Amino acid sequence: MGIRATSIAVTALVGLTASVVAIVASEPGCDAAAPADAAALVGCVTVEDVRAHQRALQDVADAHGGTRASGTPGYDASVAYVAEQARAAGLTVTTQDFEFPFFEVRGESLARDGQEYVPGTDFATMAFSGSGDASGTAVPVDLQLPPAGSSTSGCEPEDFDDFPDGAVALLQRGTCPFGVKAANAADAGASGAVIVNAGDTPETTGVLQGTLGAPAAIPVVGAASALADELDGAEVTLSTDTVSETRSSTTVFAETTGGSGEGVLMVGAHLDSVPEGPGINDNGSGTGAVLAVAQRMAAASTERTVRFAWWGAEELGLLGAADYVATLPAAEARRIEAYLNFDMVGSPNPVRFVYDGDDSDAVGAPAGPDGSAAIEDVFEAFYAARGLAYEGTDFDGRSDYGPFIEAGIPAGGLFTGAEDVKSPEQARTFGGEAGSAYDPCYHAACDTYDNVDVGVLDENTDAVAHATFTLASGPLVATGGPAGPPGSGDGGLAPHDHGPARS
Repeated sequence: MGIRATSIAVTALVGLTASVVAIVASEPGCDAAAPADAAALVGCVTVEDVRAHQRALQDVADAHGGTRASGTPGYDASVAYVAEQARAAGLTVTTQDFEFPFFEVRGESLARDGQEYVPGTDFATMAFSGSGDASGTAVPVDLQLPPAGSSTSGCEPEDFDDFPDGAVALLQRGTCPFGVKAANAADAGASGAVIVNAGDTPETTGVLQGTLGAPAAIPVVGAASALADELDGAEVTLSTDTVSETRSSTTVFAETTGGSGEGVLMVGAHLDSVPEGPGINDNGSGTGAVLAVAQRMAAASTERTVRFAWWGAEELGLLGAADYVATLPAAEARRIEAYLNFDMVGSPNPVRFVYDGDDSDAVGAPAGPDGSAAIEDVFEAFYAARGLAYEGTDFDGRSDYGPFIEAGIPAGGLFTGAEDVKSPEQARTFGGEAGSAYDPCYHAACDTYDNVDVGVLDENTDAVAHATFTLASGPLVATGGPAGPPGSGDGGLAPHDHGPARS
């Protein structure tokens, strides 16, 4: 559906922390509604603002089964909260609804000859697995043990010649999609399927977590490679209790009222959590920081309108951002000058990562669209002025900047790390614990209000405020973009094609 004006009911907010309703009360000497420049905005926005929003999102999760995942009541209550907070601050609020394939695991078990295996450690239900019980002999299908190159196990219907009706198919990853293996097994009369990992590294021997891509007819789990020998020929019981259906989700937008030109700066963070937890760092940190900045900037006078976005279903594949970019009219797409993304900006074992707009750090993916380097410059200059270390990070496509980059729109933003492990060199530079994940609670139930480094969240909230005002303000300079802060190089966005990506 297209963007529409909305007046979202807030009945779902009953029981939330009462103090957040008045979050936009002015700090001493702060004109919260209309800061005059970037420094004034930075002075107005506080980490206490952000923490109040995170507390409210934690309250939402607590009231809705511990999750705020898209397609759940917890997500709907999160949408209502953000929309009401933005509207109360004087921002123009709209929403965009979209449909998506919803999947949830409510229960799972796997046992061999009565020995129970551990979910998440030994096995995991594959996304879009069927729901039901399976029992029978585990029959190997063209396994290669030990692995010898890429397995074709289960990729062809002929692999199941003489497969016993009602048995459990024991398959191996490789060559073709998991969904093809599962469909061939079901067609051959298997009551369920176990797909084991295959390789010689921790990533390719541990529990296999994946997606079938579409609903399957039988229960399907992924398993660690060690289970192949244990299950081969054993009597296996397999049970999955899943929900797989089409649901709708919502993205929230809030615009400032003081833009004097035609251009738009977009600033976004995803609002949803994963089903496993409340998502207060991922991404209550980005959600709270962007909302706090938006509230203080509602009526600021800038060259460009600022359109803040809280995306739905990011955790399911950037679906809200992708739907938005794909459905933008061409004239509206041309108005968007740049996109700033804030996903996990308060990780408990953090690094101050800046998206590498020009690939100067050579960290992997190529540079962003023309103008992305100037966005990177603004963040780096801000950190440098405060004597804070920073490091480049890749545009690896894992967050909501992806659809904007594909459409040729300059992008940038901040990140403090997810499941990857902090190196000794990073620990010396940024503090924290080498050998541990940047966020040990990434995509887990422990991603709560306490799973945040408040110091880095404070620093990054200031950086969000500074970059938002800087890139929304000032006359266009010769390079074609808004003037940056001192020390930021040209500070402007290079000319680029604002429209959709071309073939």
